[in-house]
Amino acid sequence: MTEAECLLPYDGDPKRAVRGGRAGLRVVALGTACLVVFLLLLFIFQPTQWCLIILSDLRPSAVSMWKSAFPAAAVAGLLAGSTSATLLYVTSYAGTVTTLDLVEGAATKLETVTSTTACGANPSWLTLDYSKSFVYCLDEAWGQPTGAVTSFYTEKNGSLTPLAKAELVAGPVSIAEFGVGGHGLAIASYAGSGVNVVSMEPEGGVELVQNETYKLDKPGPNPDRQDVPHPHQAILDPTAGFILVPDLGADLVRVYQADAGTLELTPIAPLQVTPGAGPRHGAFKTALNKTYFYVATELANTIIGYEVKYNRNKTLSFSELFTIPTHGENVTLPEGTGAGEIIVTPDGKNLIVSSRWEYSLKIANFDTDNSTEIVSDPLISYAIDNKTGSLKKLQTFPAGGAGPRHFSINGDGDRLAVGLQGDGRVTIIERDVRTGELKDFVASADVEGEVNAVIFYEDYHVKRGKTVG
Repeated sequence: MTEAECLLPYDGDPKRAVRGGRAGLRVVALGTACLVVFLLLLFIFQPTQWCLIILSDLRPSAVSMWKSAFPAAAVAGLLAGSTSATLLYVTSYAGTVTTLDLVEGAATKLETVTSTTACGANPSWLTLDYSKSFVYCLDEAWGQPTGAVTSFYTEKNGSLTPLAKAELVAGPVSIAEFGVGGHGLAIASYAGSGVNVVSMEPEGGVELVQNETYKLDKPGPNPDRQDVPHPHQAILDPTAGFILVPDLGADLVRVYQADAGTLELTPIAPLQVTPGAGPRHGAFKTALNKTYFYVATELANTIIGYEVKYNRNKTLSFSELFTIPTHGENVTLPEGTGAGEIIVTPDGKNLIVSSRWEYSLKIANFDTDNSTEIVSDPLISYAIDNKTGSLKKLQTFPAGGAGPRHFSINGDGDRLAVGLQGDGRVTIIERDVRTGELKDFVASADVEGEVNAVIFYEDYHVKRGKTVG
């Protein structure tokens, strides 16, 4: 039957009508088979929650067809057998870097795979280089004249093999990867009042190529915490042309031009922050040809929003948009409360900040045999206005324990991993990507010591002849 014949009206020939009906049935059957194969592949290779989202968006007729084609028991069997696994790396001041395995399915588990002490006495930060399968770990080395960065190779099972080490200015606490091919590390050193630049070699070698230290003419408004400069984080801007370093002790965000080829950092005019605020961490957001920068201040417990302008002379200008309490409204906080981490979610819709040592919430114990409630600090979520950069509070949600020093979010934006310094615990929290709200605890695991950083490892690629995934 030709395409032309398909377009002709019925002429009374029953044989032609039968042939047309059979052709139509073949098309329907082929389409149904394609749909079935697609859905089966989706169930096999994608996390369960995405399958459910897609099915929920189908028209009722399509859902009915799916149910008639596959009995409920069969669908339940598919879902029950569907699991997804993700590795996480966790540092603790107890001296360990721990690999956790998050397996989600009928029974979700967060279990320890392995642990290493090769980073040093006081691991403080982790950065993962996906392209080379390397992890870089900082040793804050409390009380020592120098700190260090150690490179590791990520083995197939998640274990870490140490490769090389380089000494740094004392007290390193944060890394920003930059440069052509990501071959440089900018590192903030809290105790040593400095900034380091480390060159990364293709096989995992690390070499200190630049460092710079700072002094104060006099202590800041909070002399106990602002006696000297305290760089607390290194951040790469969205253009990859600048490194920003919030300095808690100096009430500055230090700004550097970053040479992607030579890795040289050239200091330019810094951002002055409210005296006594103590800028700790920051996060960028780009939208509608605008760039916003948000700073969490540890001493004042505020979020300061700025619009960033890129000048022709390769400098940055900052226009302050607002200053709000970390909770979004005035809340009486206990003495010692301090903002922890601040991030913008991968979809750019939300900002999340943690507040430490306020002990304001209670949750059920993760051990179902233990009726004692857990005292928790909060995570506060905001919606970001793309036009103005302003924040609208969404919710306050328990972090899962005390001292959420650090947290990170996975690539899909639907899982938050929280490192709880006060409780020696890691929690995994579900995030609704449509509403931006945090929903429930997915899993938790105890880690010895004061947990200070936790990152996801979701990469799947060929590594030195070995396939991962």
